Amino acid sequence: MIKLRLKRYGKKREVSYRIVAMHSSTRRDGRPLEELGFYNPRTDEIRLEVPAIVKRLQEGAQPTETVRRILEKANVFEQVKA
Repeated sequence: MIKLRLKRYGKKREVSYRIVAMHSSTRRDGRPLEELGFYNPRTDEIRLEVPAIVKRLQEGAQPTETVRRILEKANVFEQVKA
């Protein structure tokens, strides 16, 4: 199963995340199938590649709870339904 989840990177105490599509059995910082966005929790900066995310969701990818909240803030699920 393909999951949309966060991949951690950055220095200690200065963490940032990439939103990626990965197989559910792959380790957290393993090789992703596709990088779909960026999330910085310290500054609340979010950059998303919306067309690629919508495509993955339509193919059946399941977002984790954290990624789901980020996508709901950006109103991505409205584009999937349309």
